[in-house]
Amino acid sequence: MSRAFLFVLDSFGVGGADDAARFGDAGSNTFGHIAEACAAGLADREGVRRGPLDLPTMMALGLGHAARTAAGYPQITGALRPSAFHGAAQEVSTGKDTPSGHWEIAGLPVPFEWGYFPRTVPAFPAGLTQAIIREGRLPGILGDCHASGTEIIEKFGEEHIRTGKPILYTSADSVIQIAAHEQHFGLERLHELCLAVRRLADPLNIGRIIARPFVGETAAGFERTANRRDYAVPPPEATLLDQLVARGTKVIGVGKIGDIFAHRGVSDVRKAAGNIALFDTSLGAMKDAGDGDLVFANFVDFDSLFGHRRDVAGYAAALEAFDRRLPEALALLQPGDLLLLTADHGCDPTWSGTDHTRERVPVFGCAPGLPGGDVGLRKTFADIGETVAEHLGLPPGRHGASFLTSIAMTLDRHA
Repeated sequence: MSRAFLFVLDSFGVGGADDAARFGDAGSNTFGHIAEACAAGLADREGVRRGPLDLPTMMALGLGHAARTAAGYPQITGALRPSAFHGAAQEVSTGKDTPSGHWEIAGLPVPFEWGYFPRTVPAFPAGLTQAIIREGRLPGILGDCHASGTEIIEKFGEEHIRTGKPILYTSADSVIQIAAHEQHFGLERLHELCLAVRRLADPLNIGRIIARPFVGETAAGFERTANRRDYAVPPPEATLLDQLVARGTKVIGVGKIGDIFAHRGVSDVRKAAGNIALFDTSLGAMKDAGDGDLVFANFVDFDSLFGHRRDVAGYAAALEAFDRRLPEALALLQPGDLLLLTADHGCDPTWSGTDHTRERVPVFGCAPGLPGGDVGLRKTFADIGETVAEHLGLPPGRHGASFLTSIAMTLDRHA
């Protein structure tokens, strides 16, 4: 049996991108700086921190080696698990956003520039705003700026409830985010508005329109819910996911994977709220996966709750919680399976601002019963998709190269 499990720790970069300076991110290193802060006695918001960053399972799978490959990070502890492999990958896509990173992981780099909005107030062109108000039959909009999602809801949420005006904002990504109250505005109405904005934003080449529903009645009690939905531009070419579905095998997308790929090439969408629930859902998907299937999971909390909010202690705790659950996934692996962990970009919580950071990503994991090893520094994230493709018996694509043969991982397709 050959199955593949691809886990994306959203924003868990390992520094070292050779073009980081072009993005203003030279020196950023999500993993490295979190580890250094913990080693230096970092305290969380309650004033408590239990010593150095403790990730024994990921380190045994090669995370430390991957970090050294990416940026020369010196700390490598413990022995590697049998069949573990490790390396890092450089992004060739022109952005440092979620769709670009995931599409490239799935074998399709993004060579074009997305559309972005300026750091002005208002951020959106007047014509676009007028069209959104008209087609959405809205009394107006709030926000119209670059912002953090939680902060802008706290700032405008009560006015939104009082006036019925949705909250629109953007970031350094190619995105329009629309926050609205699930009851007072209505979840279905929010999704319909996002569809209308998706059509209006297409001429501007905006990558995603994101519905950001929330609940609560006052600024102190507002909380975003699990009913987020991304309305993404579909990939311009077939990805690994399309190829797998076309041949009749399953792609189980956990978390926001279906949204990122505009629900193309994803045969089974499974949602959950929070990394722990997403891990539970991923375990269920692993149990359901059959020969030739791919489970593709995104763990979003690292990025949305801790990276963007520049919460170093929170990010560290989330990594440790993920690491404690990882043995459960390893226990489900069978001979011939491939578990690969990676990231889609960085979001260094020690960095200035709230945006993603341009970083290399770790490439590590294991394939039971097969020899592991050093896969080196990969020239593109597409090598990840090509590796999964080879493992699952697909022909090679145009944009990357599998690393299976480079570490002598010769698979018995008939096992």
